[in-house]
Amino acid sequence: MLIYFSKTVNMKNFYQSLLIIFVTGLFFTSCNSIKVYSDFDSEADFTNYKSFAFYKNGIDKVEISDLDKKRILRSIEKNLTSRGMKIMNDPDLLINISTKSSDNIYIDNTIYSPFTMGWYPYYGRNYTRLAHTRSQGILYIDIIDSNSKQLIWQGKGVGFLSSSKMNRDELLDEYVNKILSVFPPENSSNTN
Repeated sequence: MLIYFSKTVNMKNFYQSLLIIFVTGLFFTSCNSIKVYSDFDSEADFTNYKSFAFYKNGIDKVEISDLDKKRILRSIEKNLTSRGMKIMNDPDLLINISTKSSDNIYIDNTIYSPFTMGWYPYYGRNYTRLAHTRSQGILYIDIIDSNSKQLIWQGKGVGFLSSSKMNRDELLDEYVNKILSVFPPENSSNTN
C-alpha cells in the first residue's frame, strides 16, 4: 500500500509539472503575438502607387523616443523599398505613424496545497494573490494619397511590450512587418 501511494504522488507531481510547463509555454507564446487590423478606401487603386515619403509634421507629434521613431521609420522604409517602392521628395504616398500604450493589471490567484484534509475541499490550502502589470502597445501606420491628402489605408498592430526583450530593433521591426504584411489590401484595384 505504501508503494502504491508513493507512485500516485509522483505521478501527480509529474502531471502537475507537465501542466505548468504547458501553461508557461502558452503564456509566452501568446505574449509574443501581435494582432493586426487594417482598413482601406475601397475606391483607391493601390497599383498606381510607386513612391512614398514620410509625413514629417505628423511624425514629429508622436510621443515616443526619437530612437524608437527612427527604428519604426527605418523598418517601414526597408519593408516598402523591398517591394520596389521608392522614397522620393514628390511621392505618390505619405506615411504617418502614431502610437498608444496602456498598462494592464492582472491578478493571479495561486493555490498552494501540500495536502488536503477533511470534507471541505479548501481545508489546508493557502491562497496568494499576485498582481502583474503588462504594457500593451499599439502602432498605427497611416498611408495617405499625396494628391488628394486623403487616408487610403490604415494598419494597426496590437501587442505586449517587453522591457526584457533583448533587441528593441527586432521587436519594432516585427511590429512593422506584421502590420505591413496586409498592405496593399487584396482585391483593392479599382475595377471601374
